[in-house]
Amino acid sequence: MLIDIAVILLAAKVAGRLMGRIGQPAVVGEIAAGVVLAAVLRGGDVAEVVLPGEVKDALHAIATVGLVLFMFTIGHEWNPRQLRNKGRAAVGIALGSTLLPFALGAGLAVWLAKTHYSAEPLMFVLFLGTAMSITALPVLARIVADRGLTGSTVGGLAVACAAMVDVVAWVMLAVIVAIGGGSSPWQMLLVVPYVLILVFAVRPMLARALSRFTGRGGFGSILAVLFLSAAATEWLGMHFVFGAFLFGAALPHKEEPAVRRQVEEIGTLCRTFLLPIFFVTAALDVDISGLHLDGLGELSLILLVAIVGKAGGSYAGARLCGLRPGEAASIASLMNARGVTEIVVLQVGLQLGVLDTRLYSLMVLMALITTALTGPLLTLVRRRSRWSGQEPLEPDIRQRVEATR
Repeated sequence: MLIDIAVILLAAKVAGRLMGRIGQPAVVGEIAAGVVLAAVLRGGDVAEVVLPGEVKDALHAIATVGLVLFMFTIGHEWNPRQLRNKGRAAVGIALGSTLLPFALGAGLAVWLAKTHYSAEPLMFVLFLGTAMSITALPVLARIVADRGLTGSTVGGLAVACAAMVDVVAWVMLAVIVAIGGGSSPWQMLLVVPYVLILVFAVRPMLARALSRFTGRGGFGSILAVLFLSAAATEWLGMHFVFGAFLFGAALPHKEEPAVRRQVEEIGTLCRTFLLPIFFVTAALDVDISGLHLDGLGELSLILLVAIVGKAGGSYAGARLCGLRPGEAASIASLMNARGVTEIVVLQVGLQLGVLDTRLYSLMVLMALITTALTGPLLTLVRRRSRWSGQEPLEPDIRQRVEATR
């Protein structure tokens, strides 16, 4: 197993570096490396020697821990303050970026249901609509930072909208999981008081406790509560990722420096060690060996729906809120980043039995391709905007957005 982990980490590092050199987020290379490694290790004598059953189980366990910690960091990075001073523009863009891809995804599900049987047609339609609505906030934020857009209004709007879209998508996914998980009605009803307890009881307690936690022992207690939160939502009939996300969101953002450093260390551990292992375990379920002409046709249709739905909805919302075409197109390009968040959602769908292996494989390829296209599309949009004399980051954008309130 140690050799397997070393190979996974080395492949992820090399692929991430290569992608970085051509202007792509490292996560694109890491996901691609996971798919390639999984294809090599799937089946046959090589798999039995290199990746026997007990090693595979151990990697899945490590990936589960990584997923809990990753969702914790995602929840903690989600800050309601990101929505301040964004007003109607953020809401309008987020609505467009959610509703149109959801509608197109639901329509696509009706067509795909003929060849990809699902025991629960309603769940299949709702899930595919939700999967098409995803935007990966961590990937988008990284692209915004790498392109020097962090201080711009367009960059700020994109990050704020991605945060809103992600929360809506997680809520929708929670409903789907509750429906498909066979939860009893009373279990589902307990989710509401659980969230209220996190917000109004646990969060204030954490705010007081964090001021006294200066060592790793104290933060170890926080991690223990994190895994209890993940276990609680799983017991309530939801996926454990929701408990991790909710606990991360409940952790106060005004922490002591020692705690802030430890949260950052968890993020670093996830990116460099745990997520590459998660990508490989997730990719073990990807099978592109039988991807013939009919499969390529389905992949093309999925890509068309994903890109047109997300970019079109974001662009329409931005234009309705007063942004110029170049500005709206910049945000539309950024919102197409799906990355690791999409992989997490697809894994949930596969575990629920909503997706079969073939459709799961196609959706993973869609997530990889749309994320890889985000940077080049943004570059193209900004170049065309300059050629036409319309700079996407006009200094008066804030006044025009404020005028739409």
